[in-house]
Amino acid sequence: MNRTNVMLPLYDITPFTLLDFPDTPAAIFWFAGCNLRCLYCYNPDIVLGEGRISVEQALSILVKRVGFLEGVVLSGGECTLYSDLIPFCHSIKNMGYKIKIDTNGMRPDVIRQLLEANLLDYVALDYKAPDSKMKDICGGGSEKRFWECFDTLQSFNMKFEVRTTFHSDLLSEEEIIMMSNKLKAMGYQNPFYVQLFREGVKTLGMVETPMHSADIELLSQFVTLRQ
Repeated sequence: MNRTNVMLPLYDITPFTLLDFPDTPAAIFWFAGCNLRCLYCYNPDIVLGEGRISVEQALSILVKRVGFLEGVVLSGGECTLYSDLIPFCHSIKNMGYKIKIDTNGMRPDVIRQLLEANLLDYVALDYKAPDSKMKDICGGGSEKRFWECFDTLQSFNMKFEVRTTFHSDLLSEEEIIMMSNKLKAMGYQNPFYVQLFREGVKTLGMVETPMHSADIELLSQFVTLRQ
């Protein structure tokens, strides 16, 4: 059985954040498990770990925070793997909360279901890499699924941002610029957020791999750098 579908889907909860949901005080629910294995992933314990918190426990926390929090971020791991995500989101919405999800875009069918049910208020969509680099960087996945997810968000006029992590051994400045230009060609008008790889942090596969100096000035002309 997929561990994201057992009784305890959540690995951890961040009770309060002002940084992860634009203009919205929120809690973060971290879902255990992921369908990718990105080398630079900063959450290896969540990706590889077992769930420790039930949906009922999570909802009970939200009940106590009505009037204090305004939103909930569903992150991970990969929240779209959770088989009961739709009813879970309905329960959150019924309390009056806004919902943001962080997703790698590999399950565009789930994103469409969430949008059709009017359950989402904001989405952070990861643009991992060009298709030729997906296997090497993420262990699998498909750029095609990213674009399916992107097109679905566009068609529903959903508020969303696109983001990626940059490591000079995995992607070149030229490839990041190509990704940025492709987004613009597809009608994306919001910032393309690029986070530079942070050294000295435990990851899935690059703990001891330093990043060569990046051309920050060049990248800044095409993307929005994020700490």
